[in-house]
Amino acid sequence: MYFKVKNEAIAILKNCLDKLGYEIPDEIKLDNPTNPELGDFASTISFELAKVQKRSPMEIASEIMGNIEIKSIFQKIEAKGPYINFFIDYSIFAKELLKTITKDYGQLEKTGKKIILEHTSANPNGPLHIGHIRNAIIGDSLKRLLTIAGNNLDTQYYVNDMGRQIAIIVFGIKDLKLELDPNFSEKIDHQIGNLYFKANQKLNEEPELNTKVGDLIKTYEAGKDSKLNIVFEKAVEDCLTGVKETLHKLNIEHDEFVWEGQFVRNGEVNKIVDDLIATGYTKKGEVLILDLSQDFGIEKELVLRRSDGTSLYSTRDLAYHSFKSKQGDVVLDILGADHKLAIDQVSVALELIGEKAPEVVFYEFINLPEGSMSTRRGVFVSVDDLIVEAITRAEKELKTRRPELTNNELLKIAEEIGIGAIRYYIAKLSPEKHITFKWDEALSFEKGCASIQYAHARACKLLEKSKKANDNLEIAIDNIDDEEWDLNKAETDLIRILAKFPQVISESAKIRRIHLIAQYVQDLSSAFNKFYKSEQVINHEYEYYRLLLVDKTRITIKNALDILGVVAPITM
Repeated sequence: MYFKVKNEAIAILKNCLDKLGYEIPDEIKLDNPTNPELGDFASTISFELAKVQKRSPMEIASEIMGNIEIKSIFQKIEAKGPYINFFIDYSIFAKELLKTITKDYGQLEKTGKKIILEHTSANPNGPLHIGHIRNAIIGDSLKRLLTIAGNNLDTQYYVNDMGRQIAIIVFGIKDLKLELDPNFSEKIDHQIGNLYFKANQKLNEEPELNTKVGDLIKTYEAGKDSKLNIVFEKAVEDCLTGVKETLHKLNIEHDEFVWEGQFVRNGEVNKIVDDLIATGYTKKGEVLILDLSQDFGIEKELVLRRSDGTSLYSTRDLAYHSFKSKQGDVVLDILGADHKLAIDQVSVALELIGEKAPEVVFYEFINLPEGSMSTRRGVFVSVDDLIVEAITRAEKELKTRRPELTNNELLKIAEEIGIGAIRYYIAKLSPEKHITFKWDEALSFEKGCASIQYAHARACKLLEKSKKANDNLEIAIDNIDDEEWDLNKAETDLIRILAKFPQVISESAKIRRIHLIAQYVQDLSSAFNKFYKSEQVINHEYEYYRLLLVDKTRITIKNALDILGVVAPITM
């Protein structure tokens, strides 16, 4: 409905320009004034025409206003200086909008594009930690956003099974006889992390043992020692089992786990290297390198092959990107800001051999305030620790607010609030900004994610209390045009924000950013809370309309939270 009205405003301007004999621009842009007193849409067409006509924008705006025709969906059209501003007639628009808000509100038309989105891809040498969580949450939220924006999308986790870290774990198992607890007294990925730590300690104490790690890498790459393959693969699978459990708690699922080893075994890595050699940009010394300094301004050389002939992460990554390039129209990576040089190298290398360079969303890192959580081993804060802390804090808050809850009810709501707090707090800031995770802000019932979830729960409770809501909402939609509805400011403000949801989705998808969705749903819940506190709904003369407004707000909050991977509770 929002796009329809926006297009109506554009059509009005085009008709006016045609009547005046102006050449109509290929694109007429409409902005959204931040102040509603300046209208719902504002056009700068007068500025564009002034450049061509060699006249003042004010003069052209006056001429347009003398010839413009107002359609019924608009209450008025005014010139605010050189700007042409459109004011929606909300007594008409509100009814039309409420008809369009169904359970899939926000779903845009299919684009026909296939996107391969890689995110998280943490090395399987221990549990996910605080350094991984922003990647995972941005990636999963973008998956949800780009899907509702009409794209066909697959998410992949790139499994680094041939890296030195995994070889160290296998060294610990085979040579140091370190064992995992078969009874799972500790989560399996945490056990793997402990084993890796101990094996690393041994290598630091006796550096000569590193040759054994190198031999393991070489043998595993060859793939001919079936017993060794099993040890490597089981270690990786065990760690991934724990990682998947953690991601599942955060409402994150991947469509595919792609193991890098396949690209060595099937010859794709060697093919990539041969193709790069054919470009003339490689140099052979002690190691084979790709030199991009002269023509591309990338000073650091990209090493393609070790002196012993084994592959590197960089060449396996090139083969993986080539694999993704063939699968989709767009390859999208989520990477930490410290990967900028590496991705520049990868992008140029891919383009040299005729493959698509990836789009990349870079993010800065997240940390916790000093002393806000204890680390069990003094090394890092795991995501599992973070989840437990969030749920525990939410439980404590709920016990004071809802002492009547049973233990099961308390835990369920606390999990929804705790996980929501983590996901929303990370999603609400643009990825370019550093984050310090502050518990009081994240779990706030006044301004955090909990306040948004609470707005949804309020809407559900209000609908449950009204018999008319239960019995007659569909009748109300059918009869919505039969009665007058004189909207007040709280209702108008809520309608105005509800209408913008599809546009926010479209804009967010174009720039590959989710923080706009987080801000939108915060604004929507705030507008709903003002409406809820100031307006009577049940037994009011506009009860049908207001119940519809409550219901459609409930749907929109739920759909927006779903993009962020946050549960919308029906009670809190």
